[in-house]
Amino acid sequence: MDLSTQLLTKENFFQLFSLPPGWTVDRELLDSRYRKLQQTFHPDRFSTKGDVDKRLAMQTTSLINQAYDTLKSPLKRAQYLLELEHVDASQESHITSDSHFLMQQIEFREALGDIGDNADPFKTLDTMRTDAQRQYLQLQNDFQAQHLAADYTNALDTVAKMQFFAKLLDEIELREEDLEDL
Repeated sequence: MDLSTQLLTKENFFQLFSLPPGWTVDRELLDSRYRKLQQTFHPDRFSTKGDVDKRLAMQTTSLINQAYDTLKSPLKRAQYLLELEHVDASQESHITSDSHFLMQQIEFREALGDIGDNADPFKTLDTMRTDAQRQYLQLQNDFQAQHLAADYTNALDTVAKMQFFAKLLDEIELREEDLEDL
């Protein structure tokens, strides 16, 4: 079995990068192993090979990219860890029922929508970003504890909340870019 086929048969993304499965990921090690795998399997290295080898290199590179993207993102990593436990954490399947959290979502959305009316919108966006990042980090810590305790019901709820903050942080960045263009 060649190296490419061996990688394609790994049971999970952690094994692909020879990392221990779990919430904590050594980013430097992940980045280093990603670059090494990319160098080894980049499709350009197989341009003189046959069609099967080229296709296998493309599949392997695609898998490496997907695995890297998943493990480096806290939200995707949390979803993936739940998936490994046979818990469906896809965005469409679970929404939190935490009423306090849902009210907070509405308040964030309204504040973001009204940002143009603010005397100093950049300062307000910066404050919102800082608050959202703090809460997102706290949710990541909550997820880690829940995952370690095999409390997958609460971990799933935490992932739903993480999804909100990941989207909110993206929207804050987009709103800031829109204001800069004015």
